[in-house]
Amino acid sequence: MTYGFDATSMNHITREAGVSKGTLYVYFENKEDLFSALIETNKQKFAATLRDILAEEGDVRDLLHKYGKTFAMYILTSEMTGAIRILLGVIDRMPGLCRSFMQFGPENARSVLEVFLHKQVSLGHLHIDNVQLAARQYIELATGTFFKERLFGQPNAEDLEKEVDMVIDSALHLFMLGYGPK
Repeated sequence: MTYGFDATSMNHITREAGVSKGTLYVYFENKEDLFSALIETNKQKFAATLRDILAEEGDVRDLLHKYGKTFAMYILTSEMTGAIRILLGVIDRMPGLCRSFMQFGPENARSVLEVFLHKQVSLGHLHIDNVQLAARQYIELATGTFFKERLFGQPNAEDLEKEVDMVIDSALHLFMLGYGPK
């Protein structure tokens, strides 16, 4: 994250990690494999956090608010945006690396939301014909502006939490108008 993908050597990595090159090569064939594993590990941890939030007892709106706020704050405060910038810088040379980042699976923030939405539909709390589309829409409504601002290096709002709450409240309002109880 400090030097970018191309400028970081395996020597930098071994020195920072405090391990030998031999140890690193036992687990990873190259820098691409290591970076991919780091991304996958972070995706799994983040998906588990979101899954825990949506597994709590509570009102659909409250749980979606917590999900959206956690997602937005992650974008704004973690190294995710830096990792995405690195991926975009190597996309033409290493499309597999970028594909693995966007790969959809059970350890993905969107799939976690889809499971929750399916459950809420079955309970009659939401009315959604296309859960995959609804999940994508909610994530975009709740996080899209923050992600784009961070991606292009725009400064965070002065009162970040207040800004996030305002955006999430608006996203929830629109989402519930479309998918809430009739």
